Amino acid sequence: MVETKFRVGLTRDFLKADGSLGFGDIGLRRLDDDPRIEWDFLAENVNEIPHEIADQYDALLVLAPQVTAATLSGCSRLAVVARFGVGYDNVDVPACTENNVLLTITPDGVRRPVAVSAIAFLLALSHKLLIKDRLTREGRWAEKLDYMGTGLTGRTLGLIGLGNIGREILTMARPFEMRHLAFDPYATDAVATEVGATLTGLDELLAESDFVCVSCALTETTRHLLNAERLAKMKPTSYLINVARGPIVDQAALTHVLQQGLIAGAGLDVFEHEPIDPHDPLLELDNVILAPHAICWTDELFLGNGRAACQSILDVAHGREPKHVVNRAVLQQSVFREKLARFACCNKNDNNSTRNGTL
Repeated sequence: MVETKFRVGLTRDFLKADGSLGFGDIGLRRLDDDPRIEWDFLAENVNEIPHEIADQYDALLVLAPQVTAATLSGCSRLAVVARFGVGYDNVDVPACTENNVLLTITPDGVRRPVAVSAIAFLLALSHKLLIKDRLTREGRWAEKLDYMGTGLTGRTLGLIGLGNIGREILTMARPFEMRHLAFDPYATDAVATEVGATLTGLDELLAESDFVCVSCALTETTRHLLNAERLAKMKPTSYLINVARGPIVDQAALTHVLQQGLIAGAGLDVFEHEPIDPHDPLLELDNVILAPHAICWTDELFLGNGRAACQSILDVAHGREPKHVVNRAVLQQSVFREKLARFACCNKNDNNSTRNGTL
């Protein structure tokens, strides 16, 4: 009998050691509600998904494990890798395209939580929140005059990257009445104007901003985009916030400017190497706020990401093109179009059988 179930595999890092979901509700009810869908967690928690496992599924919902050329080579069944999040540096995109596999991401689920986390860093840094917390705990109340905060009204917020998340950050920052600058070679003046920003060059943004927020994707072009030379252009009173990817910033160079007081401080959710080495000199600095690539981890984030990823899977299972496709060239490839047509046909046959009472 021809298999009509659409099989979905979830990477095992969604689970705690005891087998329970580590992130609460991630919208898996959407998969349960579709009778054609059959899903389970991969048997092992792996760094790289093996080919023989990937080829057992029509779809993979992936958190952290790598999806490599070896994973995908010759995968005739797999149709979609649904990445839980917006970063996809753990997925070999050309290999997906070569093997007729869609890669989808979840910008709708990430947009607000990541923007909120950037604002959280902005407020905590400007008010020296962690320093004042330490003063209170350590009985240093009288030192509070030495740690004056920075008011936001009239200050300049510079965004490196004016995509989905960058625009949301500026939308949320609007009530602070700051001046907004943005550097993004792919953005238009119309897009910038819509969120109250002025497009500018990177060097100008660094020199004029009181708060520089990194919200661009990690690519070969943006790797070490903020190197020693560019960090030196920032004002000694300015702060750097990174809620994107660690390697966009030269971490050694950033550590140096923070140690020397060449900038006022930083809020970092990401690092060049994760997890960060427990002996890294960044951990000894009191002018940085650090988070373990998890500052945006909230119930809102995980439910939004899960629902969006599951919707991508359901779209493919029903022969539809999903919303947020990274490698859109696959949509025009004949082998993938045949997969979609087969899924649509199976769904139609199942519906007919249900109406005829044969299931």
